Amino acid sequence: MNAINPEQAKQMTEGKGFIAALDQSGGSTPKALGLYGVTEDQWSNEDEMFDLVHEMRTRIIKSPSFSSEHIIGAILFEQTMDREIDGIPTAQYLWEKKGIVPFLKTDKGLAEKANGVQLMKPCPGLDELLERGVAKGIFGTKMRSFIAEANEAGIKENVDQQFEFAKQVLSHGLIPIVEPEVDINAADKAEAEAILRDELIKHLDALPEDQQVMIKVSIPTEEGFYTPLIEHPKCMRVVALSGGYPREEANERLSRQPGMIASFSRALSEGLSAQQSDEEFDATMADSVKGIYEASL
Repeated sequence: MNAINPEQAKQMTEGKGFIAALDQSGGSTPKALGLYGVTEDQWSNEDEMFDLVHEMRTRIIKSPSFSSEHIIGAILFEQTMDREIDGIPTAQYLWEKKGIVPFLKTDKGLAEKANGVQLMKPCPGLDELLERGVAKGIFGTKMRSFIAEANEAGIKENVDQQFEFAKQVLSHGLIPIVEPEVDINAADKAEAEAILRDELIKHLDALPEDQQVMIKVSIPTEEGFYTPLIEHPKCMRVVALSGGYPREEANERLSRQPGMIASFSRALSEGLSAQQSDEEFDATMADSVKGIYEASL
């Protein structure tokens, strides 16, 4: 098993700032590019599409405001990890040039809805992917599943699966981000969160003494609701996804949650466009980063 980088672990535990989620994968890439002003007629196959999204991510990462002053970690898609920025592998570039801890999205998307939840699809080849991640300097992973309603059996199954995968990740010396997202539009969102919190605490309690995970959840309905997770010795950090809220609303909601920091994707890149000059792009980026950082303090 590989040793966890102590400097990176310290940054993820104590660092001020947020985690940038740059991990849209195959299914969500056309939408991400569309919001960035790159339409589907601008590529003719998947390779060209991924070239365009890598250009977008490179532009974000190289922006002067994308630095460890405000951003402590970044989540990458497998294709981004396998590519380079200025001739340097992306994860290495993030840490060495920017002081930002690299994570890797490892799930294969969501299964069909059952029992009010969507579990993760099976992840064949996960061990091999984790080994590649270690070799490329990845610190941790992220795996997303989805909770659509307060169904006790479904939520239990969802969290069980998350921690099953987390154990596999931990065995490679990586820190897993467990992400059971609750639908922000669920009619019984607060009840779903209450069931989820109990299940998460149960699994954290059962982890061996020397192991920690991170937890990524929707911004809760109730203020300070995830404090028991934030204070749990087996939980390195609790981070919030934007879940579809526009950035301003996501920031406002997050600012009322002491101890939680952002891990925004759509809300981070909101307002960025391929048509902007570098000056306009960097100004928009700086504004976005500053707002999310302040909400995460």
